[in-house]
Amino acid sequence: MARGDAEFVEFVQAASGRLAHAAYLMTGDHHQAEDAAQTALVRTYASWSRVRRDDPYAYTRRVMINYIVDNWRRPIREYPVDEVPHQRRGDVADEVTARRWLQIALGALTARQRAIVVLRYLFDLPEQQVARELDVSLGTVKSTTSRALEKLRQNLVELPTAPGGDR
Repeated sequence: MARGDAEFVEFVQAASGRLAHAAYLMTGDHHQAEDAAQTALVRTYASWSRVRRDDPYAYTRRVMINYIVDNWRRPIREYPVDEVPHQRRGDVADEVTARRWLQIALGALTARQRAIVVLRYLFDLPEQQVARELDVSLGTVKSTTSRALEKLRQNLVELPTAPGGDR
């Protein structure tokens, strides 16, 4: 193993799940999310000797966001495969219900709105950092967040069942 590889393996094990989840919330597609997370990790590895001393998670997240935004600008054609890998944890019914509910709610948003909501509320980033990562103005982040949350509130009433079954 090369110097720093063991450290990178630990980083991948700790960060890959959260990166893939965030990418899924931003893209709405499991395969695109896995591709984005893996691409970000590969690109991070290429710069690992420089990145590991600072904040490798922030660097990888930024690489992933740039990759997703680039795909919005230049859609890549995808070719379906016969076999789809699946990972199941915990109660499958609850997980499917919560995931479907979230997918429907986020699916009502535009790509930019979805990205901003995920960065603000999943990653808990301040508005200034979201603006920097998406290369938009602070005002754009604020107004887009406001419109996205309003759209989510309106659509919440229309969704069939909220997670937890309180309806």
